[in-house]
Amino acid sequence: MRRSGNKLRLAAGLVAMSVWPGVAFAASSISGTITFDGKAPALKPLTMDADPVCAKKHSGPVPSEMLVLGNGGTMGNVMVWVSKGLPAGKTYPAPTAPAVLDQNGCQYKPHVTGLMVGQAYKILNSDGILHNIHTLPKINAGFNKPMPATLKETTTKFDKPEAIFNIKCDVHPWMQAYVGVFTNPFFSVTGTDGKFTISGLDPGTYEITAWHERLGTKTATVTVAATGTKTQDFKFAMPAAK
Repeated sequence: MRRSGNKLRLAAGLVAMSVWPGVAFAASSISGTITFDGKAPALKPLTMDADPVCAKKHSGPVPSEMLVLGNGGTMGNVMVWVSKGLPAGKTYPAPTAPAVLDQNGCQYKPHVTGLMVGQAYKILNSDGILHNIHTLPKINAGFNKPMPATLKETTTKFDKPEAIFNIKCDVHPWMQAYVGVFTNPFFSVTGTDGKFTISGLDPGTYEITAWHERLGTKTATVTVAATGTKTQDFKFAMPAAK
């Protein structure tokens, strides 16, 4: 019976190696909630009157994407990633599935995206009108690509890690998005519930960075064991008046 058990464990290990070749299994996670501290500023809705076609795509005012809050002040559109502490020399394959950016309702959706170096970045034009994708990286090669109504999809990729740069539409200046490009899969973007989880970490001590487009960055140091989840919350606030 002992030999049979050993053979079964060996077979399971070989199967795992064939499914995820070269990838070491790690079982630790860091999770948390991002909240806004203080009274939220009153933000004007997006103004789409410059293009009546865009305005007609919405039945009412379109909220600003600059600060997206949920119940209890939880914050959406915050990028969280492991900024230090990953094992030296360890590499991570880029996903085969693309990250997707859609131009829908004359807005970029999602507003904040993380993807890996070399991962396909699929850009859709669901609006069926003229848009353009104008990327503004400082490390990667930028591009300014028109997407007329007849062009429904295009794909690109970024070859170098870079966190975080802006994408804009020169046709519709209120359209803004942000992209972070990483060499590993240890990043997450919060929804309106403010929650994030970064899974699959090796045991160790890590620096975690949380970024918001207007409120800057926060960092924290978190130590994880071989298994289990550590909690690390972040709070952002408006800068003090000078």
